[in-house]
Amino acid sequence: MAYFTWKDTGLSSDCASLAAMASRFEEAAALMRRMASEGFQLERHSDGQHITHPDPTVFEAYGFINEESPVRQLTLLP
Repeated sequence: MAYFTWKDTGLSSDCASLAAMASRFEEAAALMRRMASEGFQLERHSDGQHITHPDPTVFEAYGFINEESPVRQLTLLP
């Protein structure tokens, strides 16, 4: 299943004030809530938390880059 890893290391690194940081966190939270309402799920793995969606069309519509290994991304035709 397609997934990406949510990394917040740079989420607020360019903010100039606490108010700007709060705004950035609120924007991220709103995005996460919207994603949850549209069927995205969080899965814990040894290499981090993967955000997945069972429908590849919805995953791609958000513009996320699939971090699944290239071998796992292959669609085999009958």
